[in-house]
Amino acid sequence: MRRRVSPRVLIAVREHRWTACVAASAALLIPVLAFPPTDAEEAADHRLQNDFTTAADEFHVPRSVLMGVSYLQSRWDSHPGTPSVGGGYGPMHLVDVDAATAAGPRRHEAGSLAGAPAASAALSGRRAQQPAELRRAARLIGAPPQRLRTDATANVRGGAALLAETQRQLGKPLSDNPADWWEAVARFSGADDTASAATYANDVFALIHRGAHRTTDAAQEVTLPADPKVRPRTARPPDAGRAKDVECPPELACSWLGAPYEEIDDDSYGNHDLADRPRDERIEYIVIHDTEASLKSMFQTVQDPTESSWHYSVRSSDGRVTQHVRTKDTAWHSGSQFVNAHSIGVEHEGFLTQPDAWFSEKMYRSSARLVRYLAEKYDIPLDRQHVFGHDNVPAPTASTIPDMHEDPGPYWDWRHYFDLLGAPLKATAGPDSAMVMMLPDYAGHKPRFTGCTGDGVPCAPHGSSAVRLHTEPDEDAPLIQDPGRRPDGDDSTEDVSDLGSRVSAGQTYAVAGRSGDWTAIWYLGRKAWFKNPRKHPTAVGAAGRMVTPRDGLSEIPVYGRALPEEDAYPDGVEQQPESPLPYTLRAGQRYVTQSRIPGSTVDTPSFGATPNLVVKGQEQYYEIQFGHRLAYVRASDVDVVSTPGAAGPSAQAPAR
Repeated sequence: MRRRVSPRVLIAVREHRWTACVAASAALLIPVLAFPPTDAEEAADHRLQNDFTTAADEFHVPRSVLMGVSYLQSRWDSHPGTPSVGGGYGPMHLVDVDAATAAGPRRHEAGSLAGAPAASAALSGRRAQQPAELRRAARLIGAPPQRLRTDATANVRGGAALLAETQRQLGKPLSDNPADWWEAVARFSGADDTASAATYANDVFALIHRGAHRTTDAAQEVTLPADPKVRPRTARPPDAGRAKDVECPPELACSWLGAPYEEIDDDSYGNHDLADRPRDERIEYIVIHDTEASLKSMFQTVQDPTESSWHYSVRSSDGRVTQHVRTKDTAWHSGSQFVNAHSIGVEHEGFLTQPDAWFSEKMYRSSARLVRYLAEKYDIPLDRQHVFGHDNVPAPTASTIPDMHEDPGPYWDWRHYFDLLGAPLKATAGPDSAMVMMLPDYAGHKPRFTGCTGDGVPCAPHGSSAVRLHTEPDEDAPLIQDPGRRPDGDDSTEDVSDLGSRVSAGQTYAVAGRSGDWTAIWYLGRKAWFKNPRKHPTAVGAAGRMVTPRDGLSEIPVYGRALPEEDAYPDGVEQQPESPLPYTLRAGQRYVTQSRIPGSTVDTPSFGATPNLVVKGQEQYYEIQFGHRLAYVRASDVDVVSTPGAAGPSAQAPAR
């Protein structure tokens, strides 16, 4: 029976994104995180590099092709014995659905829970038709399948054998020229459409062209030397069968599964708002989510008019994109009606505590292609104040702060993601600059977290984008507190979902002080310290603009949305009440800004055939990086200070 929802509840749905199936079935409880390498593994830090060379020679596959395919499959990570959600094992991500499904729940030594992935639901194409790919590889190299699941050397040999077999099946020679292997690489992708297969092969060959270096999850140093002679092929046309409503780059496999715009009763409707963006509201942001549920259950959610909506979903196993809401319309996804009106929401299948199983390279790459396409279409800057996580969305009012979301969490690799966007996060000023960008080395930066498998249970060490903040330049000092998130006065914790004392890669802050290996930033109205040694910095110098209270003002309010002034509201349109956040920006403090926008709001949303009225004001606001989340201050309340090397005008910057 369809659930009836009152207008009051529907407003809450629009303001607070519903997360489906948080209590996932045991079949989805796959290994949470990889464990650190042993001393022996650290000593043999070039073993995997040698494995690629040996296997390439043995099976007459160009080493660059073998390494390029492995990088696209797993970024050379092993996760020994741990399958991905698609049932893939090892650096070559060889699929064995039966083994992954039969693994069943099991406990690891540090308390992390492992289990069988929902592989049968996540697989597609050739990998669904041949779910025992790993076993076929095992037969080709004469090794037991278990060895290929747990031993990186055997896994790489199996992948090389499969590539060679594919080349022979295509009637092609085992050539030492990488260009001769393009079709074999495309087929190895397992894609069920030609556009995706071609995109995969071109990604491999683009990687070979420019080269790559990475330290893997097993502390292996792996280098693919650049080969400028190797180039991708000309892009193929989009799938002729693509639905006409789909807005997607041609090289991506994209489909349409529409979210319903339906009247539920006389005073409620769902599950998105009609709009005419960017004519009526500029699209300023792209919000990155993870589903905290299987994509199958999320597809059921997005088709229910009583639930929330988002614009796109990206599948973990192969990166396939599904669009649900046209970008001109407003989806209910962020927890803030203001952000919804100015953003596009992109959901990624996965759980924030299980990055190795769900946050696949194919998903990262498809998502980055989609976001790059949308950013170009709507002139959205590729920075962390415009492309941000659900966990960075500002609460619209003080009372909603504790209910805001935490995804995609500390294990989303923002640095890698922005590399894929073609907008790498990097230093733009010297190490002693007045601004810093958080930029920890993801693989080696492993802050402590708890709560991945149960309250207070330590998470296994894992690379992270998150940097933790203290009240003093001392690791034993208390963590910074967030009085809005914890109004009862409880302390911040190391829980994986506690954002009260965290910042993230790519976020930029004003420096508030330095002491030895420690740097302080302005954060939620106070100094917050993080360890930042010069030899292995956690943050790099940045140039840009900052706001500070205008001369004569001792403090100014901070807002979670930019509303128009009273005079902007037409007769008969109810004014939205201002609700300053429970923080203060005091004289002498500075916060980084990358955007200035006019105040606006949508008149009380209602069901109808035309978009709702947008009320636009003359009052200008600066969006600032205030804490882990963004915030807004009135332009009339602040002066703008530019650091050396900052681009563009300062105080008189035009509204975007």
